[in-house]
Amino acid sequence: MTRWTPKLALAALPLLAIAAPLPAQAADVRDTAATLTDPAEADRMADTVTILVDALMRTNIGPLAEAIARVDPESDAAYIPHDATLGEVTGSNPDAGKRMGDDVRATSRMAGQLATTAAAYAPVLKDMARDLAAQWQRERDAARR
Repeated sequence: MTRWTPKLALAALPLLAIAAPLPAQAADVRDTAATLTDPAEADRMADTVTILVDALMRTNIGPLAEAIARVDPESDAAYIPHDATLGEVTGSNPDAGKRMGDDVRATSRMAGQLATTAAAYAPVLKDMARDLAAQWQRERDAARR
């Protein structure tokens, strides 16, 4: 028979924390999986990222560079043209926004598959956590006798 120890109690705490809210968590995971695997939702997220990155890369940073150069005339900012964009200064690929949008689509699909799998395993994990919590309770009760 295993003796009850503080280490055993500490090991059981995460199991108890998992077991209690698991039905709600499983529903959240299913909702998340549905959102992430929805191609229209992935397209919306990807389009948003594409637009934001493209806009950011077209942002004129010349006035900011001038302000920095006034404070520190020896900085590289002094050599940035007044009409320079962030994309030009960073040497960013002109298709950076599109590439990031494509990455969002791929990541969304991958995360959706992961969430779908996690939701499928939730009942098994719940049963395992319940069994381990019951075993922990038996061990704790035995140690107190």
